[in-house]
Amino acid sequence: MGIFGALTTAVTGMRAQSYALENISGNIANSQTTGFKRIDTNFADLIPDAATNQQYAGSVLASSRSTNTVQGDIQPSSVPTFMAINGDGFFTVQNPSNTVDGNPVFDSANMYTRRGDFQLNNDGYLVNGSGYFLMGVPIDQSTGNLVGSAPQVLQFKNDFLPALPTTEIQYRANLPAYPLTQKADKTVPQSELLDATGFAADPLAAGTGTVLGADATSFIQQSISGGAVTAYDSQGLPVQLQLRWAKTDAATYGGTDKWELFYQANSNAGAADVAWQNVGTTYTFANGQLSPPVSNVTLNNVSVNGNVLGNVNLLHGAGGMTEFSDANGSVQVNMIQQNGYAAGSLQSISVTDNGRLSGTYSNGRSIELAAVSLARFNGTDGLKRIDGGAFMATQASGPPLYGAGAGKLIGSSLESSNTDIADEFTKLIVTQQAYSANTRIISTSNEMTQDLLNMLR
Repeated sequence: MGIFGALTTAVTGMRAQSYALENISGNIANSQTTGFKRIDTNFADLIPDAATNQQYAGSVLASSRSTNTVQGDIQPSSVPTFMAINGDGFFTVQNPSNTVDGNPVFDSANMYTRRGDFQLNNDGYLVNGSGYFLMGVPIDQSTGNLVGSAPQVLQFKNDFLPALPTTEIQYRANLPAYPLTQKADKTVPQSELLDATGFAADPLAAGTGTVLGADATSFIQQSISGGAVTAYDSQGLPVQLQLRWAKTDAATYGGTDKWELFYQANSNAGAADVAWQNVGTTYTFANGQLSPPVSNVTLNNVSVNGNVLGNVNLLHGAGGMTEFSDANGSVQVNMIQQNGYAAGSLQSISVTDNGRLSGTYSNGRSIELAAVSLARFNGTDGLKRIDGGAFMATQASGPPLYGAGAGKLIGSSLESSNTDIADEFTKLIVTQQAYSANTRIISTSNEMTQDLLNMLR
């Protein structure tokens, strides 16, 4: 090989250390870049073919070594749309290829990034600090199910959330063994029970029991409140649905513990108008439990003060209704909530604990709008790096895989760069020393060449 071979080898050494220096420089420059993955340098020796007793150290070739699988620290943030991935996976994003009439046009080229500083722009897209648009799978607001499986660019407009009429009310409660009604007197047997004698209409008639306005005061005195819930009609108008319980029989007097449930149909009922409507189901208790069980009751053609709710299903569930002693003699409501809501406009977007994007509306509702599509790769370090902390899939990385195996999405957080400044400075010192040593090889080779030439003269 000789002197000139040493010169050539030293040049490759300088070139390799220059390449390493460039990577170190880029890593340090991006030490504060969100989601940045540092580039390390690999060195490989290049050995020419020679006999075993004539082998020598050859040239060197520098190449990059990705650290895409090395996670940066996760830092909390006050921005609700910022996201970080704890574990494997990448956000699926796209970059608009064109703009038509002020609207971005997207092609089919998906890209992938760990940079999660997404914020809503004026068109309702979630865009990160490098200009990439977040992709995911929309959620059907009526069913809560994903709409398909292929990720698409997400856009959240400030459209109104349509009103949802109340169709179900979950109701669980304990009825007191002895209701303390206004008429109740423990020294007077059966005074706690509903006595409909003299009522203008029979409140206990099977399926059609009603309390007219003329008897409303007497009914209130012989019954106890069962709670209230704000329901919504088809137009999203709030309707206050009042419930009331009346005990009609008791085991104490040789009968069976029986209750009737009523809802208020008209708070301003005239003497001949229906003020309270019987739901049409007798609740019979034995040893504090419903016998037979009543898991749900349908309230047919519900109308309150002229606002029509239609059919409403009252859900008790298994063991949701009980009858045990209560010191106050009142109904203990354990749950009363309904599924309807008024219309509302989108106010903000945030990330839920299960990794979905949730919208908060002006009507107070929080509804899941989309699932963020996290992609993982079998050959993560085979991804091709492009501007803005994004990557493209290659043959070496394999295609993106969605579903199980990707990391956990953390809202209001950002992943920091995985660059360690102290480590980079250490590599910088070593690289500088190696570069300087290679220059000494060139200087020495030059001196030896001059000595050879002087000898020939």
